[in-house]
Amino acid sequence: MADIGWRGDGLFRESGRMNRQLISHIAHSDHQIAAPITEANLDNLLVRAKLPARARILDLGCGEGVWILRALSLYPDATADGVDISPEGLASAAEAAKALGLADHVRFHQSPADDFDGSGYDLVLCVGATHAFGGLTATVEAIRRFVKPGGLALVGEGFWETPPGADVLTLLGAEPDEYGDLAATVARAETAGFATIYAHTSEIAEWDEYEWSWTGSLLRWAHEHPGPDGDAAREAALDHRNMWLNGYRGVLGFVTLLLKDTTAP
Repeated sequence: MADIGWRGDGLFRESGRMNRQLISHIAHSDHQIAAPITEANLDNLLVRAKLPARARILDLGCGEGVWILRALSLYPDATADGVDISPEGLASAAEAAKALGLADHVRFHQSPADDFDGSGYDLVLCVGATHAFGGLTATVEAIRRFVKPGGLALVGEGFWETPPGADVLTLLGAEPDEYGDLAATVARAETAGFATIYAHTSEIAEWDEYEWSWTGSLLRWAHEHPGPDGDAAREAALDHRNMWLNGYRGVLGFVTLLLKDTTAP
């Protein structure tokens, strides 16, 4: 699928002078959870992880750090690493960590997720950033080198809520097997020795809140910044909105899976 993702990229086709990281940064200003999920459901997923004392957490594609900072708020004795390629997102994450008094508990790294060197984490997050590894199956296989034996992963991925028609696939630049249905998505996530111990399937209201925020934030910014960058932001917002309203709304779903490593004795 052409340039489609949630964390780090956002759903858009790059245009004009603005790079995709900057567009994503602006688009998520009013919905900083860079996925179609509410704060309450985000918290529920993290609480369900039931992390041990002094847990180590890794967020691959952390964006502006919302997930990892919320995890640290829920587990005050934990430490964390956040990895992303966006300088704008990482700068915002570092500022938020300082404001929340969490700066001593987290380190942020500007790096492609697949290049990060680390291991032994109790929880590894990769929500809406599976494109960094080439898809869901490759992502869960890559997570194996980061998570400790018996540890957990929290992975967010799209799935086909209903089978997409040829017109939708053309609009999205996607192949029919780009995603599976929900059952196939769970099966793909469990291919590398993980068991799904909980999940949250995003509802249409969560999607709508996310998408209206995404496009609206960009359009407001474009209006306030006339010129080539504003034109690029407006084009990205309208292109995104067209793909959503005339394409994947009600067709593309999103599920966040809490996975447990089952390979440890």
